[in-house]
Amino acid sequence: MKDHFRFLHVPRTDPPALKPELRVRQFSEIHAPFESDDAAIQADRCLDCGNPYCEWKCPVHNYIPNWLKLAAEGRIREAAELAHRTNPLPEICGRICPQDRLCEGACTLEDGFGAVTIGAVERYITDTAIAEGWRPDLGEIEPTGKRVAIVGAGPAGLSCADVLVRNGVSPTVYDQHPEIGGLLTFGIPEFKLETEVIRRRRRLLEEMGVRFLLNRRIGRDLSFTRLLDQYDAVFLGLGTYRGIRGDLPAEQPEGVVLALPYLLSSARRILGLPQDTDACIDMAGQRVVVLGGGDTAMDCNRTAIRQGARSVTCVYRRDEINMPGSRREVQYARQEGVRFLWNRQPREILGDRHVTGIRLMQTCLGEADEQGRRHPQIISGTEEILPADRVIIAFGFLPDPPDWFGDSYIHTLPNGLVCTTGESGEFAFQTGNPRVFAGGDMVRGSSLVVHAVYEGRSAAQGILDYLEV
Repeated sequence: MKDHFRFLHVPRTDPPALKPELRVRQFSEIHAPFESDDAAIQADRCLDCGNPYCEWKCPVHNYIPNWLKLAAEGRIREAAELAHRTNPLPEICGRICPQDRLCEGACTLEDGFGAVTIGAVERYITDTAIAEGWRPDLGEIEPTGKRVAIVGAGPAGLSCADVLVRNGVSPTVYDQHPEIGGLLTFGIPEFKLETEVIRRRRRLLEEMGVRFLLNRRIGRDLSFTRLLDQYDAVFLGLGTYRGIRGDLPAEQPEGVVLALPYLLSSARRILGLPQDTDACIDMAGQRVVVLGGGDTAMDCNRTAIRQGARSVTCVYRRDEINMPGSRREVQYARQEGVRFLWNRQPREILGDRHVTGIRLMQTCLGEADEQGRRHPQIISGTEEILPADRVIIAFGFLPDPPDWFGDSYIHTLPNGLVCTTGESGEFAFQTGNPRVFAGGDMVRGSSLVVHAVYEGRSAAQGILDYLEV
């Protein structure tokens, strides 16, 4: 019989991590995987709540207590099969989801006993099952003869492809990059998610029947009209690649870079992919200041540390409690030598031809807005100058709608987000063009990978309903 009080004498334990002084020297994942016994013990801490808060808090509503139970019993292949019913990328979300703000943050044991290590067990289940030869069983799937083009091989596009192929529809995924994954590959550093994990998922999807056509930009290498002529429907998962600069004066001196070009440069160098010499951004020996408090800012902080920056300082206008990023990522960054300046509002980037510093003002938090976020208010007389050689702006991202949207009746909001029917329409996530669907960051706005997974799956169901299959 299950020991329902195991949590009283078995503490929460995370997989072992490299010491900070070792992990800052490399771009590999900092956590080793669970051993089988450790995974089973940690999974068995789950209380199997009658109304599991973890499952409700998960954006894709994973059957968390169910596959934790299977993992505790050593039934790993069954656990993997169950995990894939709600999430086609469980080994990825297990690595990069901010579990502290989602499933683990809602765990009943979080208050006093330590949440179940849901993310690490999720990663263990899929990694182990695949290594043992598990593959999705598509033996009963009957081909429908329908074909769907997917533009964008990020998490929304991959999730859409997974649902479609499991329902007998043939998906072909187009992407401008030479590898699949979108920002999973080119925006998230290898110390959080190694590229081999993405490549392994690609092999799995190809075995399932998903076709990838990479290094192809729609509108440049292939017209969107041609896609509409060749396929029964199209899904758009183009993501958000346009960085928000903010309203800082003097943002143009040499030494100022947006977060995404910086992370893209680092990823391409690690992958050995060609890039222009002037696009290779190296922070070795530099005093680096990162502006922003989200997970992308943490990625920039930790990448600069690994590139050998002289110092890295992260500046955020709210306090640590009200930052949008993962608490875990802040902890890792701090362990690796990043200095944090909270309640600081950047006012001006200093320097004529090259950055010399940033003018900051201290802030306090005012009343909350409609979303519950408290707005920072500048405190007069608190100006300070922070010296800097390089500044990375990580204020978030916006979509960059291509020119062909207008000709194809794909409507956007003033900020570039694509208008769809959402979940409530007759066909979920349908655009103004009835044969075109969209989801992920380009619809929701820059957000978590797991949200893009959910919308890609939901849009796939909308496509299936539209195609009547």
